[in-house]
Amino acid sequence: MSAISRRSLLTGAVAAGAVLAGAGSIAAPIAARVNGVPLTREEHRVVVVGSGFGGGVSALRLAQAGVPVTVLERGLRWPTGPNAETFPRASNLDKRVLWYRSSPNLFGTPLIFEPYTGLVEAVVGENMTALCAAGLGGGSLVYQGMSLQPDEAVFNTWFPQELDWARMDRVHYPRVAKMLGLAVAPDELVATENYRAARVFAERAARAGLPVSKIPMPIDWDFAMAEHRGEMKPSYTNGDGAMGVNNGGKHTVDVTYIAQAEATGLVDVRTLHEVTEVERASDGRWTVHVQRLDSTGAVQEHKILTTTTLIMAAGTMNTTRLLMRAGAKGLIPDLPDELGGNWGSNADRIYLWTDPSAEFGAPQGGPVVFGSKNWADPQHAHTLIQASIPPLSLNAQSTVMVGYGASAGRGRFVYDSAKDDAVLRWPHEGDSVVQTGHIGPAAQKIAGPDGLLIDTNLVFPSTWHPLGGASMGSVCDLDGRVLGQRGLYVLDGALMPGNTAACNPSMTIAAVAERALDNLVAQDVGSVI
Repeated sequence: MSAISRRSLLTGAVAAGAVLAGAGSIAAPIAARVNGVPLTREEHRVVVVGSGFGGGVSALRLAQAGVPVTVLERGLRWPTGPNAETFPRASNLDKRVLWYRSSPNLFGTPLIFEPYTGLVEAVVGENMTALCAAGLGGGSLVYQGMSLQPDEAVFNTWFPQELDWARMDRVHYPRVAKMLGLAVAPDELVATENYRAARVFAERAARAGLPVSKIPMPIDWDFAMAEHRGEMKPSYTNGDGAMGVNNGGKHTVDVTYIAQAEATGLVDVRTLHEVTEVERASDGRWTVHVQRLDSTGAVQEHKILTTTTLIMAAGTMNTTRLLMRAGAKGLIPDLPDELGGNWGSNADRIYLWTDPSAEFGAPQGGPVVFGSKNWADPQHAHTLIQASIPPLSLNAQSTVMVGYGASAGRGRFVYDSAKDDAVLRWPHEGDSVVQTGHIGPAAQKIAGPDGLLIDTNLVFPSTWHPLGGASMGSVCDLDGRVLGQRGLYVLDGALMPGNTAACNPSMTIAAVAERALDNLVAQDVGSVI
C-alpha cells in the first residue's frame, strides 16, 4: 500500500470515530484499528516535534505565555540520581546506546544488540554518518556539555548580522547560561590525580603558544567532588559518563527547560512517540502522523494529530528528512527550493592522542575541563578540547582531543523515492580546508613531536553536530518561520547556517531559539500560534 493510500485509510477510519472538542490537547478513544493496531485522532493547539534545545525552549516559553503545548519525543525518559545505572557505561556499552532502527556502525565498529529505543541513531549518508540523539532532552543527554558562545567577529562572519550579536550577548546567551547552570571545574578537582590528562592538555597547549581556558559546563561540580570523596560511584571522575551521567548533576534539557515547562501544567510530553510524516491539511492546518512505540520499537498505536502550529525540533537530520519527504511527495506544497541544502558537519574531528611520556593517567576524569579557542582568524576559527577516555583494564597511555571549526564545506539532502527518504550527500573533501589546514596542525602542536595522533574521522567520517538543511535566510526567517508556510516553524540545528562559528552547537541553538521565542510570543501568539 502506498503512503498516500495508507494515510487516506487512516484518515477515513478516524473520521468515523473521533470526537473532537475544545482547545489544547484532547484525545478521543475510538474503535478504529489499522492492521490490528489501535488508531487515535487528536487535536492540539501547538505540537513540538523533538525535545532537545530547540524543542525545550519552545515548550517552556510558549507555556509561560499561556499556550498549551504537546511535545512529541521518539525516545525514552532517562531519570538519573546518585548511584543510578540509567545510562550505559562508556566502558561497557549495551542495547541502551543504540536506537532500534540505527545503522549498527555507530563508532566505526558494528554494535549488535537486541532492538531498543536507545540513545543514539547513526544516520548514514554519502561520505558522512551523522550521529543523532533520541530521548527526552535530545542531544543534551549524550553531549559532553561544552557550552561555548562565539565571539562577535566569528559570529558575524558566519551568521546573519540581523540576529544582532550584541543583543544576544546581552540577553539570550546569558539566559541560556542561567537555565543550564553553567560553571567551570573547580581547581580543587582539577588538581586531583584523575584529572592529570586535563592538566597535561592545558600545559601542552600553552607551551605551543595556543590560547587555553576553562570551558563552561552545565554541571554541578559538587557531584564530581562527591565522587572524589567516595560518596558516589564514579561517573564523572572516571570518564564513564560519555553516554549520559548516571549520578545526576548534569543540567540537561529534560531537567531544566522541559521540567519547568511541565511544571506550568500546560505542556504535555509524550515519549516513545515517533513522527513518521507531516503534511498540510486542506484547511491549512498541520497533520502529524505518529507511531507510539514500546521500548523495542514495536508500534503500539497509530495517531493522527492535527494542529494549527507545528514546530519542528527533531534535530537536524530528522527535521530536514521529514520536510524533504513531505515536499517530494506533495504533502506540503511549495516548500522553499533550498530545503535540504546548506548542510554542514561543524568540521567535527576526534583525535586519539597517544604519548607514553605525557603520563595522562588512568582513569581520566571528565567530562571536559580545558579547551583552546583559536578564533583570531574568523574565516578559519576552530576550537580544540580534551576529553577523557573510558576506564579500561590497562593504562592506554592515551587521551582524546575533539575539534570543531568554522567551515564553508557544505552538503545537501536528495530525496530517494526508492527509499522514501532524503539521503545526505557530502563531498569527499568536505571540511578539509579547516580540518587539515587548521584544526589538525593545532592538535599536532599540542601533541608535540613525541605524540601520535590518530584522526578517527579518516577511518569513520562522522559528526555529532549535524547542522543546516532548513537554514535561516533561505528556508526559514531568523525566527524559524518556514517561508510561505503559515504555522510551520523550524527551531533546532536544521535552522543553523551549516556551522555554529567554531563552537559546538548547543549554546547557539538554544540562544537562537530563545531569541526566536521572544519574537514569536510577541508577534505570532494569538494570530498564528
